[in-house]
Amino acid sequence: MSAETAKSLETKTKLLEGALRTLTEQGIAKTSARSVAAAAGVNQALVFYHFGSVDELLAAACRYGAEKSVSRYRTRLASVASLSELLAVGREIHEQERAGGHVALLGQLLAGAQTHGTLGPATAAGLDLWISEIENVLRRVLADTPLGEFTDPAGLARAVAASFVGIELYESVDERGAHAALDALEQLGALVAALEELGPVAQRAVRHHLRRTGRS
Repeated sequence: MSAETAKSLETKTKLLEGALRTLTEQGIAKTSARSVAAAAGVNQALVFYHFGSVDELLAAACRYGAEKSVSRYRTRLASVASLSELLAVGREIHEQERAGGHVALLGQLLAGAQTHGTLGPATAAGLDLWISEIENVLRRVLADTPLGEFTDPAGLARAVAASFVGIELYESVDERGAHAALDALEQLGALVAALEELGPVAQRAVRHHLRRTGRS
């Protein structure tokens, strides 16, 4: 890699980090080429040189931030062995992401998507990275349970992701209610764990009941 290319990549990374920091600390309404450049420590003309517009920079920053977040937990998610553990890890991730300001960032991205056309698809793409990881875990942990043949991992992954997004936003207005929602999800995981611990005869009975219920 040439020195010029390395310098260009360094500047782009500074701008992406600066955009995320500005969104988190100042909100979408105060995010501009000037404020992002100030946070990045570069000339504001470089926003347009590297990204064309502030909206394109914000969209790129959204994708960049999501990939960074997901990569931090990819190994941890790959080691999850049950639905109850997945929900517990989800709560752990929620606490860490909130402490790191990423919950506030998500709120700003969702708010900005209403007026910045590029942010909606970029935010959705970022959420899809999480959904893909969750779906992989669900396919693995549900495969050998009575629920395996009766659930749609892709749809369930989106439901789980939507639940956590909703809880993250809800927490800003009702922290106690958000924690109660997280507790309820963990209780659901405990119920599934109880099914996993049933003997083979009991599991066959559960499958039979679910099939009969599905036909009716």
